Amino acid sequence: MAAVIECVPNFSEGRRKEVVDSIVHSLRSVPGTKVLDVEMDPDHNRSVVTFTGSKDSVQESAFRGARAAMELIDLNKHTGEHPRMGALDVLPFVPISGATMEDCVEIANKVGVRIAKHLKIPVYMYEAAARRPERKNLEVVRRGQFEGLREAILTDDSRYPDYGPRAVHPTAGAIAVGARMPLIAFNVNLRSEDVEVAKAIAKKIRASSGGMPHVKALGFHLKDKGMVQVSMNLTDYTVTPISKVFGEVMKEADAKGVEVAESEIIGLIPLDAVCDLAGRFLKVPSFASSQVLERRIWC
Repeated sequence: MAAVIECVPNFSEGRRKEVVDSIVHSLRSVPGTKVLDVEMDPDHNRSVVTFTGSKDSVQESAFRGARAAMELIDLNKHTGEHPRMGALDVLPFVPISGATMEDCVEIANKVGVRIAKHLKIPVYMYEAAARRPERKNLEVVRRGQFEGLREAILTDDSRYPDYGPRAVHPTAGAIAVGARMPLIAFNVNLRSEDVEVAKAIAKKIRASSGGMPHVKALGFHLKDKGMVQVSMNLTDYTVTPISKVFGEVMKEADAKGVEVAESEIIGLIPLDAVCDLAGRFLKVPSFASSQVLERRIWC
């Protein structure tokens, strides 16, 4: 079976469609690469792109995307709710079929070396590709964001990049390159403009504060929507399913007298996670993806 690798680059641009379109065009320009999804968020000023391909094509597309982002995005002019340290901020590789996590770690390192060498952008390896134990956590790598890293990289040995120069690129910053399992980016928007409510809920539910395992969460104000958001990454939906996370956010919001307005999924989500969600809310504990009509037809 030919290997299929997923890549989910996050770019620090969510307002200028022409810029995102140019970057996506660079990804699509590689034979064998298939762009599956493009999500732009103006409040976060960030775009999440999902593409797949062979081991070789995802490497080439990832490099071309990094080069396009470097040419088109200037972090000195960038503002948005989401933390960022690079024009291409994070670049994770995910094994889908015919490939292992070790394959993705190898790919991540090859791409990281190439970006550092040819684009002169410092690269930090994270998650399964981390070369230092403390860098498995993306939040540690991105601490201080572009502005803070610009200073820290010069004097703090713990901020030395894994590949590339010991100085951020003047406009493109630095890039976190990694390998991981499928992640669900899940946000819940609340009918409130008090960002402290969202921050308090995020703190209560995230793993680092003693909340639910494999949940990362932050609270943001969405100026354009007139609401606040609990923004989450679920790094292992098989341990902490999306239904449990949503239920906890609703419970905490209700306790604070705040209504849940809507939720959103950024990018793509595994079918098994959708089936788990349906099964839990419908109280059908044995429901499985094998009962999905299209899956049976495709198989």
